Amino acid sequence: MVGGHLWAIYFYPDGKEFKIGDTCISCSIARVSEGEGVRALFKLELLDQSEKGRHIVHSHFIPRTLSHGNTWGYKHYIKRATLEKSDYLKDDRLCIQCTVGVVMTDAERTIPYSQSPPPSDIVQNFGQLLESLEESDVEFEVEGEIFAAHKLVLAARSLVFKAQLFGAFKDQNTKCIRVEDMKALVFKALLHYLYWDVFPDVEESFSLNSRWAKTMMSQHLLSAADRYGLQRLRLICEARIKENIAINTVASSLALAEQHNSQLTSVCIEFITQPENLKGKLSWRVRSALLNRT
Repeated sequence: MVGGHLWAIYFYPDGKEFKIGDTCISCSIARVSEGEGVRALFKLELLDQSEKGRHIVHSHFIPRTLSHGNTWGYKHYIKRATLEKSDYLKDDRLCIQCTVGVVMTDAERTIPYSQSPPPSDIVQNFGQLLESLEESDVEFEVEGEIFAAHKLVLAARSLVFKAQLFGAFKDQNTKCIRVEDMKALVFKALLHYLYWDVFPDVEESFSLNSRWAKTMMSQHLLSAADRYGLQRLRLICEARIKENIAINTVASSLALAEQHNSQLTSVCIEFITQPENLKGKLSWRVRSALLNRT
């Protein structure tokens, strides 16, 4: 298969016209696929099997149009007697190498697109929308602080927000919605995730430098994710809490896990029951966690 067309080598050991006493072998190429004519050129190479490199080369480098069934080659390719005594024949076998070139017009040629498209910037576009607050149409009051947002973005990201903003039982006042039982910093981090689709950098965005503070933010965001039906954010928070579990956070993590039916429960219990965590001056923390659980 060359240039989208099927080709074949036609080899006649007794000559193409099968004449009695014909002393020459015939060899040609043929286009065997159907369709309109195609311009082609070719090279036939009878290989020297003695590895001396004395190949016999016949070529046509002036293109010719070949239609289905057309052949193009040599009626007198090589004398049969010459072939039988030569190094071109070995163990009753010969080898012919054929090179076919198909000439295409600019319209037929597929020019590869060399420049790869840039990565998607849809997340950056939505993130910048949150930062600029351009065309925002809803506000949330959290601990006395006002956060502006876009209804369609929130509804697209959360079915809970969709019901709250557009559902049959939507809030009466969808211009400014009061959010209870959530810290302002947590709601700000929640909005960051909804627009940027990544867990917020709490150290950069909220100046929370300690490991404990970062875990506490993950705990609060897990509750927010459960509240607004954000399964991916919930799994991210669980993973971060597991990675940073410690004596001073395991009790609150365990309570949180059981409140939200989280997979964190088994991780917390395993951490608490480790021998090194059941003794020492901080053992009251883990014991309290176990007592609260029972």
